[in-house]
Amino acid sequence: MALTVAVQMDPIQAIRIAGDTTFALLLEAQARGHDLLFYTPDRLSMQGQVVTARVEPLRVQDVEGAHATLGAVERVDLADVDVVLMRQDPPFDMAYITATHMLERIHPRTLVVNNPAEVRNAPEKLFVLDFPQLMPPTLITRDKAEIEAFRAEHGAIVMKPLHGHGGAAVFRVLPEDANFGSMFDLFSVTFREPWVVQRFLPKITEGDKRIILVDGEPMGAINRVPALNDIRSNMVRGGAASPSDLTKREREICATIGPELKRRGLILVGIDVIDGNLTEINVTSPTGIRAIKRLGGPDLAVSVWDAIEGRIAALA
Repeated sequence: MALTVAVQMDPIQAIRIAGDTTFALLLEAQARGHDLLFYTPDRLSMQGQVVTARVEPLRVQDVEGAHATLGAVERVDLADVDVVLMRQDPPFDMAYITATHMLERIHPRTLVVNNPAEVRNAPEKLFVLDFPQLMPPTLITRDKAEIEAFRAEHGAIVMKPLHGHGGAAVFRVLPEDANFGSMFDLFSVTFREPWVVQRFLPKITEGDKRIILVDGEPMGAINRVPALNDIRSNMVRGGAASPSDLTKREREICATIGPELKRRGLILVGIDVIDGNLTEINVTSPTGIRAIKRLGGPDLAVSVWDAIEGRIAALA
């Protein structure tokens, strides 16, 4: 069945296709005969209950620098398309939240992936707190006394912004660290929201595993090892990826959270696990599909589209 698929994302001309999960999803959709429409979030509008976007018909090919061909701009009612892929990158700010409210008006009549209400209700570093038994000790606060008490209990910690992404502003603070006061001041003036404070996991040097779940089922993984003199394993920060299977503990983590992901309509999710500890559940624009395939794993874009088409068939 041919579908009309609109993708809400950042400017497609600027993406690096070798590692871009959204591009992998578009390639698979096109291969299945689906029609593609592209728009950026600033082209989304709502008048009354009608949600529209100024879109451009899109063709893609796996050729760097010539990967996207766009047609003439047209205005479409998103209630008339079959699928919207909500794939713009964070920050998860008020603009992002507003987009979820607008797309919620058309879902599930138009299937939005991921479910926009649940994307809004499951921010990565807070949703994970629903599963404290799977996590390292974690504190959400901007209260200095609370952080100092947490440090006294757990020793070395990691501090990061609650709605940060891509490894930005992630710091390790040692038990006796003369920089803590200055770091606290810096966070206080830079980030208005509370921060995430977690016990430092020394085995981060062995890797931070990204596991992709599709409709609640673990489908593939890569292990990302930080660069020398860095604790951040994100590939955009120099982390090196290698193929990886799941441990027994990691399968237990997936079995615990999978049913809730499926219930919430979170079709494509990426979780991060360090030394058997769940640290994040990424639902906004999870990545890793192309890296998994490049390193010899399955093409998870196929699994994602099987799940999407299954959901649409069930709604018919």
